[in-house]
Amino acid sequence: MSRITRKELKTDNFAVEVGHTVTFIEEHRDKIIRYGGIALAVLAMIIIYSVYSGHEHKEAEAALTHAIEVQEAPVGASGSGGLAFPTQEAKDAEAIRAFTDVKVKYSGRPEGQIASYYLASILADQGKMAEAEKSFQDVAAHADANYASLAKLALSQIYFANGRNAEGEAMLRDLIAHPTALISSNQATVTLARHYIATKNNAEARKLLEPLRTSADGISQLVVGMLGELQQ
Repeated sequence: MSRITRKELKTDNFAVEVGHTVTFIEEHRDKIIRYGGIALAVLAMIIIYSVYSGHEHKEAEAALTHAIEVQEAPVGASGSGGLAFPTQEAKDAEAIRAFTDVKVKYSGRPEGQIASYYLASILADQGKMAEAEKSFQDVAAHADANYASLAKLALSQIYFANGRNAEGEAMLRDLIAHPTALISSNQATVTLARHYIATKNNAEARKLLEPLRTSADGISQLVVGMLGELQQ
């Protein structure tokens, strides 16, 4: 995967690409929840991590790289002869061990924060939603603003899935009011609007979407499509 500079991390195009990942997960939320997979924006996390590659402490970088390789490794025989695991359980156990090691050793660094996010995602993938919620809350409370915002987005989806709509809405409105380089105000707004569409609160959804119809950050096409849904 190509490297991304710190400057590029802050561009609208990068924000839109992260938004595309989030949008895909939002659109498939029912299926994702059904299979226990609310590992939000893991692909985006790999991209984000590449920002630090080559610039940060080599041991921390190597440890996180290994943990990500474990998480991305196939189950069953690897066609390329690379890292693989006989079962999903074996893979999860090793991934948890690797990410926990990074989290403990580098808790004050970006690598430790990313590892914490991955650990929460693995718990969600395993269907351990209560534990995942607690872990995402820890990331939201202690990570820097960027990684915390991803954890908050994940938490909003957990809250909605559990019928805790007021908490999910409050979380997204906090993201709207406090955007980051990874979760823009517009992305959080669209996520909240999708929730309102799903719960048949079309008036509230339209109120959120109309101001974004002519947005210059690349999200306007998505917004126009969502407004079209409301008219049907």
